[in-house]
Amino acid sequence: MKAHVWVMPKRTVLDPQGQTIQHALSGLGYSAVKDVRQGKFFVLNLDGLTREDAQSQTERISKEVLTNPVIEEFRFEILD
Repeated sequence: MKAHVWVMPKRTVLDPQGQTIQHALSGLGYSAVKDVRQGKFFVLNLDGLTREDAQSQTERISKEVLTNPVIEEFRFEILD
């Protein structure tokens, strides 16, 4: 079983890396891209857990280890 976790800066938090990427894309001719938010993506390989335990542990890991809850938010999905 695998868990995919996406971590993104909250919308209320400035994203200087995303702004830099958007500026670079604009300079390369991709003017249709008006906003970029840069985040993180994690793949957790989980063994020996029920689906419910995998969800519980992934949520706990995401809250306690993978994100800074002051400036970031997360979502995840469990894959069989």
